[in-house]
Amino acid sequence: MIRVAIQKEPLDESAILKNLGTDADGAVVAFVGRARNFSEGKEVLYLEYEVYESMARSELEKICTTAVERWALSGCTVVHRYGRVGIGEASIFIAVSSPHRKESFAATMFIIDTIKQTVPIWKKEYYSDGSRWISAHP
Repeated sequence: MIRVAIQKEPLDESAILKNLGTDADGAVVAFVGRARNFSEGKEVLYLEYEVYESMARSELEKICTTAVERWALSGCTVVHRYGRVGIGEASIFIAVSSPHRKESFAATMFIIDTIKQTVPIWKKEYYSDGSRWISAHP
């Protein structure tokens, strides 16, 4: 099962995990991307995400479909926030399930790396002395 969401509200990781996978799955791997308080030597106060929602949703669905097919996943969920995200808060939550851990770990890495390269979601860091957009390709 594939589930993607783009939302302004804080992420509820336990609710996302609760509905993931099947009884045949021996592995559930989750990745939580959180807003950190320092970036390139500057103190970050908060983040702001902008999104081209319809295109982002379509791209997330393509990425999940590719991951499900490539690694025989039984579940793939990606939830990304937009708007203001405070320090320590989750901005993205990825969870996948499969019969074995190797596939779940590989799929999770593929998903986050591909999201950063192809999905139209932009991040801006705010500091006490200004702000700047962060490159979509680290």
